[in-house]
Amino acid sequence: MTEAMTSFHQTGSPLGIRLSNWGRWGDDDELGTLNFVTPAKRVQAAQLVKTGKIFDLGMPFDANGPERGGFRFNPIHLMRVTPVESWASRGASDGLLVADDVIIMPLQCATQWDGLAHVGYGGFLYNNTPAEAVTAFDGAKRLSFANVCDRLISRGVLLDIARLKGLDRLEDATEITAEDLSEAEARQGVRVESGDFLLVRTGFYQHLLEGDKERFMGNFPGLGLSTLEWLHEREVAAVAVDNEGVEVRPSRIEGSLIPFHMVAIRDMGLMLGEEFDLEKLAEDCAADGVYEFLLCAPGLKITNSVGSPITPMAIK
Repeated sequence: MTEAMTSFHQTGSPLGIRLSNWGRWGDDDELGTLNFVTPAKRVQAAQLVKTGKIFDLGMPFDANGPERGGFRFNPIHLMRVTPVESWASRGASDGLLVADDVIIMPLQCATQWDGLAHVGYGGFLYNNTPAEAVTAFDGAKRLSFANVCDRLISRGVLLDIARLKGLDRLEDATEITAEDLSEAEARQGVRVESGDFLLVRTGFYQHLLEGDKERFMGNFPGLGLSTLEWLHEREVAAVAVDNEGVEVRPSRIEGSLIPFHMVAIRDMGLMLGEEFDLEKLAEDCAADGVYEFLLCAPGLKITNSVGSPITPMAIK
C-alpha cells in the first residue's frame, strides 16, 4: 500500500483487512461475493415465485435521466434507419420497412451495477489485482463485469428503512446503520441469508420521480460503514440501494470520498447496485408482508467492462 494514503487507508484499511475476501475463492477469483450464488440458491429463489407479479426496478434509459454532464451524461438515443427510408436502393422491392437504432451512454449513468474493477485504492483492485489491469486501451483485463452475468439471479430481500423509521423518505445525508438493517429484518419478519441480493429502500428515489434531479444527486441517505460488517457476516452476494451511490453522502470519513465503495468492492469483492426504483415493490411488500422474491438482474455482457446498465426485475 502507498505511504501517501490517509490514515484510514494506510494499511489497506483496518476494516478492509478484517473483511477481506482476497484468496477466499482462490488467487484467480474474479467473482467476489457472487460466489455465494450457488445452483441451490437459484433453486431456492425460483421457488419464491407464487403469484407471477413482476416489478421493474430500473429507470428509463433516455435523455431525462439524472446525470448533469461532466463525469457522466444521460443516454443519447439515435436512429440509424427509420421505416420511412426507401429500401429499394438496397435491393428490396417488396415494401420492406425496417428501423434500427443506436445508443451512446456511459455504462453507469442510470440503474446500474458497479463491477469489481470499478473502485480500488492503494494501487490495487479486488483480490490483489493491480490497478494497471484496467487500461484505456484494453479496459478491464481482469475483473470484467462480463464475467458475472450468469450469477445475477438469486433471492432478493427488501429492507425498507424509510418505513421502519415511519417516514415516506429519509432525510438528506441520513446514515443507515447495521442496527437499522437488523431492526428492519425483525419488523418485516425476514432474514437476509448467504447468497441473497439485498435491496435497501431509503425512499430518496421519489425525488427523481418528482423531477428534482438536483436533490436526488445531492447529499443523500445511504449505508454507513457499520453495515459492511453486517453484510460480510450474512454473506450477502450483492447490495443495491435506491439512491445515486449506495453509501451515505457526504462521507463520514474525513478526506475519503467513497469509503464504503472502497472496502465493499476492493476488499470484500461485493458488487453494488445504484439508482434502483424500489417504490412499487415496497408498496406491494408492505401490503402482503412478503419481503423476499426472485431477483433477476443480469447486465450487458460487454467485454472488459467495469460496470453495466440494468433493468432488474423482482418476481413474487
